[in-house]
Amino acid sequence: MTVILAIAGALLFVSAVLITYRVIAGPNSLDRLVGVDALLALGICGIAIWAVYTRDTTVLPATVALSLVGFIGSVSVARFRVRDEQ
Repeated sequence: MTVILAIAGALLFVSAVLITYRVIAGPNSLDRLVGVDALLALGICGIAIWAVYTRDTTVLPATVALSLVGFIGSVSVARFRVRDEQ
């Protein structure tokens, strides 16, 4: 099980690096918003992997809180976004 969790963590890290590039090089603000949402989802998955590895369920409410913050943040940014100059 430890090997599987290590592989999952490594894949999350590689995904985070690629998504960070998309956030930095995104052509417009919506691409950056999607990238930040994906990074937040990867953080939630990382916390879940850590909870499985340590068998500690006290960190799971953090996943719920992060998902709520991510949802509210995404909706508010998408709602009040100013159009990018083309």
